Amino acid sequence: MKTIKVGVFGAGRGADLAGNFQRLGCEITAVCDFHEERLQKAAARIGGDVTLYRSFDEFIEHDMDAVILANFFHEHAPYAIRCMEKGIHIFSECISNGTMAEGVELIRASEKYPDVVYFLAENYPQMIFNREMQRVVKGGTLGKIIYAEGEYNHPGDPMDIGFKKTYTYFTKHWRNFNPRTYYITHSLGPVMRATGATPKTVTAFAAFAPVEGKVPHASYSGDRAAIITTQNDDGSIFRITGCAAFGAHHNAYRICGTEGQIENLRGMGAKIMLRYNSWTKPEDKEEVNLYDPGWNDPDEQKITASGHGGSDYITARMFLDCIREGHQPEHPFHVHSAVAMSSVAILAHRSMLEGGKPYEIPDFHTEEARKQYENDRHTPYYGTDGSEPDLPVCSHPDYKPTDEQMQCYLDLFGR
Repeated sequence: MKTIKVGVFGAGRGADLAGNFQRLGCEITAVCDFHEERLQKAAARIGGDVTLYRSFDEFIEHDMDAVILANFFHEHAPYAIRCMEKGIHIFSECISNGTMAEGVELIRASEKYPDVVYFLAENYPQMIFNREMQRVVKGGTLGKIIYAEGEYNHPGDPMDIGFKKTYTYFTKHWRNFNPRTYYITHSLGPVMRATGATPKTVTAFAAFAPVEGKVPHASYSGDRAAIITTQNDDGSIFRITGCAAFGAHHNAYRICGTEGQIENLRGMGAKIMLRYNSWTKPEDKEEVNLYDPGWNDPDEQKITASGHGGSDYITARMFLDCIREGHQPEHPFHVHSAVAMSSVAILAHRSMLEGGKPYEIPDFHTEEARKQYENDRHTPYYGTDGSEPDLPVCSHPDYKPTDEQMQCYLDLFGR
């Protein structure tokens, strides 16, 4: 079997992902990042004869079969398209496109280069409890799925200096301008995977509770959570978050059908609660079933050694299977699902800014929908090309960190 050569664009998260590709027999042949310190750290972690680049234009000319796109969260689409043009398969982290126009461009490029595998590297559907939910839903005992919840809740210590120096190391960093709806795939991806549904309409509301006190703080989002509701193409409803920051940390999912429901229990590891009513209970089940799911996978040892609870390894393996077998990935990892998720993120933010106004999620299979959004480049983010945002970041458009908080943040970096 031919060894697949993989390049890494974005040396921080990219170095984490590279380790799983190495476990799967790939050669990491090149790494690109504008941040020299991260570039050198990645080279040390990856080892071997890896070529380092500061320029993507030079990196894209390197001999490689696939690229891990782990650059800034909102800037994946232009680089994915460059890879398609070179015939290089794409493993793209998190949202696929930062603007609606980029979503149109990504879909059009994917049709122009159908032999290039595009894989949304959304790993949370591969977590052990989400895999178990997928198994149970597929078994049919929950009946018709009509409702699901996905919560990615990730509060942070405002005095976590190490995090700020590593992940928000300049004032215009994307994390400082990240609306609560945008970081959505960890909540939406698992329920789309389990149910097979795709959102068609979205509405959202925000909970405003800004960080207070004399702390190093440069974020322009005073919202702690965006609560997002979607009506889906099969008639079901999702209630999801983007990246929320309330209460205690958890990744929580629940799927409800006409005959039963399944969820992972907050604060209890991977434990599953599977419930039925007395009149819908299968013969081999109790009304309430509490248990720890198993991987049931021949690669369990490698899975448990990888990041994000084993999900990083499985996601990489799925991508490589697509390359070797010559097909695009399944829902929700293919390009149309990826762009649909990004559309939910983007349009939920607009809904939130407009008091919960419903927005239709466009179907970019149609040219009519593409024409509607092909010039829509509204964004809350600064671009690495110097472009400026034209959307407010949070539900209170005039919110910004206090002068004292910003100075504390700048003091971290000797400014």
